[in-house]
Amino acid sequence: MSAGPVDLGAPRQRCVLAALAVDAGKVVPVDRLVGRVWGADAAPRARTTLHSYVSRLRRVVAAIGGLAIEHRSGGYVLTGDAIDLLRFHDLRARARAGDAAGLLTEALALWRAEALTGLDGEWAREERDRLEQERLAASLELVDARLEAGEGGELVAELAARAACHPLNERVARQFLLALHRSGRSIDALEHYRHTRERLRAELGTGPSSALRELHQRILVADPLLVTPVVPVVPRQLPPEPTTFVGRQEELGRLDAATAVVSAIVGTGGIGKTSLALRWAHRNAGRFADGQLFIDLRGFSRAEEPMDVGEALGGLLHALAVEPARIPAGTQARSALFRSLVAGRRMLLVLDNAASTDQVVPLLPGTELCRVVVTSRNRLPGLITRYEADHLVLTELGDAESRALLTGRLGAGRLEAEPRAAARVIAMCGGFPLALNIVVAHAQIRRGLPLATLATELRDAVIDVLDSEEPSASLPAVLSWSLHALSPLQREAFAVLGTAPGPDIGVAAVAGLLGVAPAEARQVLRALEEASLLCQDVPGRWRMHGLVRAYAGTRVRRLLTRAATSVV
Repeated sequence: MSAGPVDLGAPRQRCVLAALAVDAGKVVPVDRLVGRVWGADAAPRARTTLHSYVSRLRRVVAAIGGLAIEHRSGGYVLTGDAIDLLRFHDLRARARAGDAAGLLTEALALWRAEALTGLDGEWAREERDRLEQERLAASLELVDARLEAGEGGELVAELAARAACHPLNERVARQFLLALHRSGRSIDALEHYRHTRERLRAELGTGPSSALRELHQRILVADPLLVTPVVPVVPRQLPPEPTTFVGRQEELGRLDAATAVVSAIVGTGGIGKTSLALRWAHRNAGRFADGQLFIDLRGFSRAEEPMDVGEALGGLLHALAVEPARIPAGTQARSALFRSLVAGRRMLLVLDNAASTDQVVPLLPGTELCRVVVTSRNRLPGLITRYEADHLVLTELGDAESRALLTGRLGAGRLEAEPRAAARVIAMCGGFPLALNIVVAHAQIRRGLPLATLATELRDAVIDVLDSEEPSASLPAVLSWSLHALSPLQREAFAVLGTAPGPDIGVAAVAGLLGVAPAEARQVLRALEEASLLCQDVPGRWRMHGLVRAYAGTRVRRLLTRAATSVV
């Protein structure tokens, strides 16, 4: 707060104003004010004296303009828009979204001297230290912004003084090392690293952090990116938003409300995971001003091998404008460079079609400002246990949503003309978005085809109708990609379960069908559930979706045909 030449009164009266200012806009209870101003040993008359001080301060702040002290239930609150501390906090928060250097410079200019100058007492001393830590943090953020913009030599003198005052602060040490290196004083930078390392070991009994060690190594090998940093670009890589998207309001709400950095959308192939991820990503793109990245990790596709992690990182670095010659060879180095480039930036990363947790982890940013949405047919339990990811299991659409999808693609008139046939088509597709869209393709390509005819074809040979020479438009092809990572026994179990009687099945029955022990049968069932080919609606009972079951039946017929051929 800028008081100018206004007389704020005796030290304790000034302390009352300070005790209100540090919590400006919030009610400070009377007992807390007394404790801050007089300490634990406050005299009985302290409350009366406090009210007197507040009365005088009301007249003083009214003269300043833009401020007021109001009495609220149980305490007092300082309100107004002329409070420097509030402006400082606001400018610092806005700096995280853009123009960091300019906004932080403006924020730090509000500090004209040490906070709470002239005030004594335990609370004032502790608060002075806390505010000084805030100012130091903002100063370090400003240096980071200037270093990111390519500065170096201009910061050496400032950082030399700060390193002398804070010899154990590794963030200061990293900034000083980089500034020295950029100013052509790499030997001095290496010497300062050695001195910092020795002091950390002597005084704290620990070595430098991984970030400081990594910078030291990059200086040793003369990494060109340290001298000429990559100019940040704003990638906009999201594929087009789905043209026909229905339902999923609960799932979109969960993604909106998630507080975790990582959200994992998992489910059977063709269930609509990518569509949901893209719908949410496009709706929330404005929250990520520094860009949106998208990469298909090919965990389940015609290519049996998922994308190599190093290749994926190379693609992300290329999207961030890193020249090919400057992309490191090793996966760890690429991952570290990627984290460095997105640090402090608000970015969205959509990792589509992930095969496993291990494929995802090296691609995760190291900042909570970023958001990652992963889609996979596998349940990815490692992301939950290691990174507290929000986990969303996607299931089939309801009948109303399925009807809305068909109506959006075919028009209401076509469904209203054949209501019974439309209901049969919806029932046969079982809420599978891919199956519904394949049916739409049939209805549009085969002009004049009655829905009743299409419903009959689905009844007689549903898997054949949902097949196509184009793999991405073929439900059997899409489901087959889920089998690549399964063991021979798991693939056999999948096929056998396609012909098992009843709507669901338990461990004992599976053990009998496969001729294995119950423990092994349970492991097989869990593996198929992990691959989103089975689900447990009731604990201990596993169920296949109708279309997955129909596809599994084609697999068992193929196994029987092969067995008969081998006998002949």
